[in-house]
Amino acid sequence: MATLVVATTADPASINPAKALLAMPGWQPGPTIEGGIRSFKNGDSLRLLEQDNSIIEEDDLDLRWEAATGESVAELIFLSRHVAVSTRPALTIHPIGVPHLKDGDVLPQGGKPGWAAPPCPRIGPWLMLLNKIARSHNLVPEFEITLEATHHGPITTKPTMFIEIGSTEEYWRREDAARVIALLVWEGLGLGESPAVGIWNSTTERKKVLLGIGGGHYVPRHMDVVLKDGIWVGHLLSGYSLPMEDPGQSKGKISFDKIGGTWKEAIKVAFDATKAAFPNGEIIAHLDHKSFKSWQKNAIIDFLGSQSIKIGKPADFC
Repeated sequence: MATLVVATTADPASINPAKALLAMPGWQPGPTIEGGIRSFKNGDSLRLLEQDNSIIEEDDLDLRWEAATGESVAELIFLSRHVAVSTRPALTIHPIGVPHLKDGDVLPQGGKPGWAAPPCPRIGPWLMLLNKIARSHNLVPEFEITLEATHHGPITTKPTMFIEIGSTEEYWRREDAARVIALLVWEGLGLGESPAVGIWNSTTERKKVLLGIGGGHYVPRHMDVVLKDGIWVGHLLSGYSLPMEDPGQSKGKISFDKIGGTWKEAIKVAFDATKAAFPNGEIIAHLDHKSFKSWQKNAIIDFLGSQSIKIGKPADFC
């Protein structure tokens, strides 16, 4: 089973970590597949794909690799830049998808309506490892180490995550940041001196998986739980991925099925994709309660109950 690390020459925050990774020992040239995508192989499972287009436009790379090589793909790790209005330097990790969009909606950053890729189980453990490596290379506190909410494409069917350097041209080109990302991949996959980090299997002792619902793009309340306990992380739906139509004034409680918007579909898609990524895992929703109005929170809680999705407090993930 192959791990595909994907980089593009069109983005310095993508190709520079890829070059730093290729400077590690053991690499050999691999096949060039459709679209002029070049590859390099290391050992039995690590494959680095280098292409020249926007990274969010290369849909179905997992399926295209399998068709071209006959190798089954276990997971995809995309290297990319991060853009933020704050311009604050950051190293981020996140799952991908646009589960809240519907047919006919504009797709600003790839994907397809109502879709979310299975989140790579390494997301939570690698966030902890990234924090450790970044600190050892004196990038903290200059760089913020954070998760981001689920967003954008490209379309994949296998467990996927993005690892990004932000948030401006100056930081996208930072060689020390590129080196830290390369080390994260190298050590996280167990190619350094320590075992691989973030491998999920059905016999994993800790089976609780956080499904984040609500909050801002950098999911601070969910981050609090993840950083404290080092838990498994599934999809993270920020408020903008939960469009809810305000029912207006009402004297009584409004049933969740009377509240329009694609929020229910987004939650269901995110839950199903997370469950697919963590076989036999216990998927538990964690709500950023303060980010919702009371009618929103009540509707979400009732909908989760109707779907038999457990809701957990921070202590429930220990």
